[in-house]
Amino acid sequence: MTQTSDNVTWLTQEAYTQLKAELEHLSGPARSEISKKIEAAREEGDLRENGGYHAAKEEQGKQELRIRQLQQLLENAKVGEAPADDGVVEPGMVVTIAFDGDEDDTITFLLASREYASTDIETYSPQSPLGTGVNGKKVGQNAEYELPNGKMASVKILKAKPYQD
Repeated sequence: MTQTSDNVTWLTQEAYTQLKAELEHLSGPARSEISKKIEAAREEGDLRENGGYHAAKEEQGKQELRIRQLQQLLENAKVGEAPADDGVVEPGMVVTIAFDGDEDDTITFLLASREYASTDIETYSPQSPLGTGVNGKKVGQNAEYELPNGKMASVKILKAKPYQD
């Protein structure tokens, strides 16, 4: 489900199964289909002005990149192992923070890989500025992170609990 600092990704069984199915589709039927599109476009003649050929080649490149991403992700996956409920912010935790110590201005989010973005809770990557800032901090501690404009922001960790599917 989530990335940790040593590139291990923990996934729920459901997420692992979904990603594995996507990989099998892309490296099997989808790969054959794009090859057929390229071959059909190639048979149309001059490749320099063949929009269908170039579009198919671009689609193939994107597909191969996604295959490599999925292979790497699944290779480093741990399935079903949730983080400890010890109040330390880490991937796989639902975190509530207060901006600038104002406990009325809070957000709650899942610190997790984008591969596990959930529809029921906002997801922040551990590699994002906020994710990097809060990762490893304990409940009650303050964390700083850099905003896109280069300024620093401060948040207070209010809660950190393991995510429950």
